[in-house]
Amino acid sequence: MRHLARRAPYSSPWRGAAAATSRTASDAYLRKPSTRADSPPLSPREKQALDAAIRVDHAGEIAANWIYRGQLAVFQRDPAMAPLIQKMWDGEKKHLQVMEKLVHQHRVAPTILTEVAKVAGFGLGAATALMGREAAMTCTEAVETVIGEHYDDQLRDLDGLQVTHSSIPELKEIIRELRDDELEHLDTAVEYDSQRAPAHALLSAIIEVGCSAAIQVCKRI
Repeated sequence: MRHLARRAPYSSPWRGAAAATSRTASDAYLRKPSTRADSPPLSPREKQALDAAIRVDHAGEIAANWIYRGQLAVFQRDPAMAPLIQKMWDGEKKHLQVMEKLVHQHRVAPTILTEVAKVAGFGLGAATALMGREAAMTCTEAVETVIGEHYDDQLRDLDGLQVTHSSIPELKEIIRELRDDELEHLDTAVEYDSQRAPAHALLSAIIEVGCSAAIQVCKRI
């Protein structure tokens, strides 16, 4: 977690390492037939790890979509911000499409906090947008910092599994792609002056604490 002072934006130590293969992972997955992952069965440990990863990532993509929905509701008539927000939102829409298919394929029970994620995401997006362009970008920077770290942690955990099922390597490729996309959003936020927002460090810290807590809760329920 960042301290109440500016620091360089988060950059994954593995970012871009598998860009040539992972950049098309989600497209390849979405083109696959929607079949259930029943044969061969996942081991209990694989199933537990896969369910937890998909549940929390699905919740995160729901929240991200509603954050951008909230920001666009405020910036819809802003000729500079509206296209920028829409572009990032379009990326999150694709991420959610991927996660929805994974939820269905692996019979993962979504978090019971789905509706909370929608309301909280919209509220966070709209509130920071009402504070101004820089604060909206601070929201993106803070959220994507936590998500980038979360995806890296998730990849390390999945790397520690004794893998026998093809679904685990497939999920890892998807997570790498999503991670790189989210860190591009972080770069965009910094480029658009996120760190010039009033009380940037405090606002970032509050958002990061909230996001980190939501991740831990959504892993479990």
